[in-house]
Amino acid sequence: MSVARATVAEAIGTALLLAIVVGSGIMGEKLAAGNTAVALLANSIATGTGLYVLITVFGPISGAHFNPVVSCVCAWRKTLNARACGSYILAQVVGAFVGVLAAHAMFGLPLLQVSAHMRHTPGEGLGEIIATFGLVLVILLTVQYRREAVPIVVACFITSAYWFTASTSFAKSVPLFLGGQIIGGIAAVWLVRWLIVRTATE
Repeated sequence: MSVARATVAEAIGTALLLAIVVGSGIMGEKLAAGNTAVALLANSIATGTGLYVLITVFGPISGAHFNPVVSCVCAWRKTLNARACGSYILAQVVGAFVGVLAAHAMFGLPLLQVSAHMRHTPGEGLGEIIATFGLVLVILLTVQYRREAVPIVVACFITSAYWFTASTSFAKSVPLFLGGQIIGGIAAVWLVRWLIVRTATE
């Protein structure tokens, strides 16, 4: 598959994913009548099911990363070359902005706005580390042992992460989000490397 086609797939997939995440969050809040648990339930179910579909359809084209950390991990493991990694990350960033703008436009909201729900506590930072660690861990181990199960495994993990992390696996603080993702991603890569080597030698 050409890098150009894979990059376009990453852009479209990321845009759709962000439209799902943001759009279902807006709809959930509108319909939940102030019940934040119901709003989060709606948001997490929509995100999980949408993610399953997107990974299933775009996975064979680009790998369905939809996340710069996942692309960087693949580049680190040499399953994605540096040029493709750079293209993927640019496509993901652009796709994310387009998806958020589309969600705001669908609900008649200002296209550009600042979140009123800032998440910057140490606990939320730890939540982002754990969410990213878990995501990279389940991707790498599932690819290693049950590749066909990647869409459902990733979708289920992200759905659960909405509920068991303080950040709902989607921190709004950019430094916290990036720092947590980098730390979690590196930790997961090293653990998987150790686990796979140990398994192969035992």
